[in-house]
Amino acid sequence: MPRRNRVTPFGTLEAVPERGRFLGNRGDLHARDGSIRHDFPANETRWITCRLSHGLLDPIVFDTPGRYTPLFFSDEAVALAAGHRPCAACRRPAFLRFAAAWQRARGQDEAVTPRVTEIDGTLAEARLDGGARRSHRRRLIELPDGVFFTREGAAHRPLLRWRDAARPWSHGGYGPPEAVHGAEEVTVLTPEPTVAVLAAGYRPETAFD
Repeated sequence: MPRRNRVTPFGTLEAVPERGRFLGNRGDLHARDGSIRHDFPANETRWITCRLSHGLLDPIVFDTPGRYTPLFFSDEAVALAAGHRPCAACRRPAFLRFAAAWQRARGQDEAVTPRVTEIDGTLAEARLDGGARRSHRRRLIELPDGVFFTREGAAHRPLLRWRDAARPWSHGGYGPPEAVHGAEEVTVLTPEPTVAVLAAGYRPETAFD
């Protein structure tokens, strides 16, 4: 039976058979019996996205309280929407690109790599409002490629903004592109600081690569 460790663009965890392209870490989410809890440790702000292999987190160990809980994303755009960032160790080149875009988005010198604690603290504040997931409203024309959003009347249907279209997401892949209208206001799932990073030129690894 699949474990409940596949991450959605909403940041929630589901049990599905599909394999992910990236490994994630939010710390230890295990209950005493080894199952995965619904809540997340309040003091764990380092939500990272790692390679599936050859990373510092190898070997992957499942269902072990006291160890990090392996999570999986279908692609990096999902990981970013869920509030994660590239690992500074096993995905160093991606992290440096992310950090440079982080600096550009803030009008800072991109040659100066920001501290991971600064990035993680900012993302932690942007992810959650108390125990609830934080989202924001924007017009589609304002959103860069790689951002997830939902439309009015379809709050549980995540869509990826990609190449002037909206691509409906599922664990099994993306559906056919749907037309977008720039003036349409949508609910954005990707945290605001990450939207700014994408607008500043960071390109996530997606299923379209």
